Amino acid sequence: MSARPIQEPGRVERFLPREHGATAMLLIPFVCVAILAREWRWSELATLVAAFAVLAAKDPMVVLARQRFVWKQRHLETNVAAQWLTGWMVVLFISGLVLVITWPLTAILAMGLGVCLSSTLAVVIHVKNRQRSTLFQVASAAALTSSSLATSLSATGAIAPWCWWLWLLMAMQAAAGILVVHARLDARIASRLPAPSRDRFRRAAQVSLSALACAALTAAILGRGWIALALLVVVIGYGYDLRSQRDPAGIQLPLKTVGQRALTLSFLFSVLLMIGLW
Repeated sequence: MSARPIQEPGRVERFLPREHGATAMLLIPFVCVAILAREWRWSELATLVAAFAVLAAKDPMVVLARQRFVWKQRHLETNVAAQWLTGWMVVLFISGLVLVITWPLTAILAMGLGVCLSSTLAVVIHVKNRQRSTLFQVASAAALTSSSLATSLSATGAIAPWCWWLWLLMAMQAAAGILVVHARLDARIASRLPAPSRDRFRRAAQVSLSALACAALTAAILGRGWIALALLVVVIGYGYDLRSQRDPAGIQLPLKTVGQRALTLSFLFSVLLMIGLW
């Protein structure tokens, strides 16, 4: 969700993460790695704070970018956005200092470059109102779930081999979830229009589920039954959602309920995946 361009009189804007799905994609991998690493270091807390600060800083950065490049007049929320961005950058700087001390230099440079590139891309995409781009949605899933890699670095001092697989599978699952939700939004819009709409997100969601099904088959062949089960559960869950989008009654399902179902499916997938990687 992009930052709102106009602030209502008397309303105090709070620049906290408003996208519950994105927050879950960031936090669930962190918890999974913290459990699978089987050890705890205080730098893990700094990783969590830094990741949350990066996510929260996006909206005020979008507001300031729009004020600079899009809006003709100064908006009321611009000053508030600048204050919140300053606060989040201070939090990021302090937590980043802990990581500089505990992480290898190459990891610091790689993660720092990744954060800068992904944040810049997110701001540019939102300013141009291209945030519904399929490619951007997939890239966002990969960026958010990369918190797993950062957590592994903090917990063990390196990225464990199993963590690469965890990141890949969680990114695939998150991307599929995003595409299914957007397919539902497109279907809901199309139900109110006389002309048929494009099924761009539906087709992309189907491709992502096919990729998950192939991954499940591969895991089963390799004898990783729990991982295959985790992927199969996601394919069935999201496949059912896509099928229900063809039903007029299913399209009108409240988005809150849809979000709760998706979050429950993500939790179940994460638990099964952790069992498979234990």
